[in-house]
Amino acid sequence: MSTENEGTAVPPAPSAPPVPVDAPAASAHQERPAPDGGAPTAPIPPVPPGAPGAGQHPGAPVPQHGPSAGHGSPEHGFGHGAQGAPATGGPAGPPSPPDASWPPPPAPSYGDGGTGHGAGGWGSSHQQPAPKSGGGRGRLLAGVLVAALVAGGAGGGLGYTLAKENDAGGSTTVSASTSGGDIKREPGTVAAVAAKALPSTVTIEAESSSGEGGTGTGFVFDTQGHIVTNNHVVAEAVDGGKLAVTFPNGKKYDAEVVGNAQGYDVAVVKLDDAPSDLKPLPLGNSDEVAVGDSTIAIGAPFGLSNTVTTGIISAKNRPVASSDGTGSQASYMSALQTDASINPGNSGGPLLDAQGNVIGINSAIQSTSNGGFGTGQAGSIGLGFAIPINQAKYVAQELIRTGKPVYAKIGASVSLEEGSGGAKITEQGAGGSEAVETGGPADKAGLKPGDVITKLDDRVIDSGPTLIGEIWTHKPGDEVTITYERGGKEHTAELTLGSRVGDS
Repeated sequence: MSTENEGTAVPPAPSAPPVPVDAPAASAHQERPAPDGGAPTAPIPPVPPGAPGAGQHPGAPVPQHGPSAGHGSPEHGFGHGAQGAPATGGPAGPPSPPDASWPPPPAPSYGDGGTGHGAGGWGSSHQQPAPKSGGGRGRLLAGVLVAALVAGGAGGGLGYTLAKENDAGGSTTVSASTSGGDIKREPGTVAAVAAKALPSTVTIEAESSSGEGGTGTGFVFDTQGHIVTNNHVVAEAVDGGKLAVTFPNGKKYDAEVVGNAQGYDVAVVKLDDAPSDLKPLPLGNSDEVAVGDSTIAIGAPFGLSNTVTTGIISAKNRPVASSDGTGSQASYMSALQTDASINPGNSGGPLLDAQGNVIGINSAIQSTSNGGFGTGQAGSIGLGFAIPINQAKYVAQELIRTGKPVYAKIGASVSLEEGSGGAKITEQGAGGSEAVETGGPADKAGLKPGDVITKLDDRVIDSGPTLIGEIWTHKPGDEVTITYERGGKEHTAELTLGSRVGDS
């Protein structure tokens, strides 16, 4: 499957003009996301045009990189950039026309910018009816009072309005009784989970030395001030750039990149002068997640920080190769798929279970080729992908410990082309090297160029990118069973995964 990095700069949507006093309530909630851009991913072999699993990363604009087998082209991340001037409508006249520059270039179906809808709509003025004069004042007032008494307070507001307009000498007020009592939210509710997780979820602004950058999300990993996010969210700031991390309470901290893994699309940053009261989010077990489990995503879609959306786990072990579509290399994952709304700016944010445990890092989305409204930026269509937290936890710990990622490998180059019915070992490796590394795991297991790997343990392998994503769910030293075809016959081999340090 192919997805894209979410991360093109998009100006925030202008705020909607005030609602007129007696304007009828809208029949449905309308979200007007503020645009924002995203970022590329870690350096990895470029994803071929038709490669399966490619996706868009929803995060700050950053180059992507990664190792040798990949997925399609999902869109990475949730990131933003330049801001557009909001358009507002005055209370006594027609609303200003929407800014022609909004939504910005890459944005999928987010685009009205909150402007008025014309006369009589959100931008039109409201005229209070003129007071009526005449001798029916007493009868009308009495009628209002009777109606209010019969309704038990339900008509209090109307009774007050009519009495005020028809009794110049005094006023009669009928007030509604209060009801409902205190609101209690049980621990398992979305509101309770969000209230606990939001204080530990941050918005990250990354800026390169040339001034380019974007916005993404991250979450508190430990009490020492380490924040976990996507590589494509912070990649712009890796070489001489700047990072700013903002908490929901408005406190802002400078930060630096501790380590980044382009292939995994995971990065760790550390706060300068971290506060002593940090509360790390609890980590769940992504291996135990089941399709249909509830999910809660937190992030800053199109710059709208501290946004909470809900959904379910739609699928597991979804092979995804994601890139930003700019020619940068892809990252690979065996992802958790969710229909919780994820957009540019959500990248790097936590995907939580119903108990508030982090089960994944929101990283990519599948989107239509055109975002709508004449733009090309991706937006949520209910296909979001998250890096399983079991994998991300291991990567983050290695980055904190050594500053460099460690990848599991089989020691063979595979084709990224589709249609081979598996991961085919190429005749020659990258840069003219051997396709099967001498003395490596694949060599010791007897694999040769031309062999087509169809399974890794019980996981079906339908392409090179799928194989890479599955290998990277393991650690170096893990023993796996490889099923492969050679000359029309099926064979199996046991091998111990090797390791590669760094992204180069």
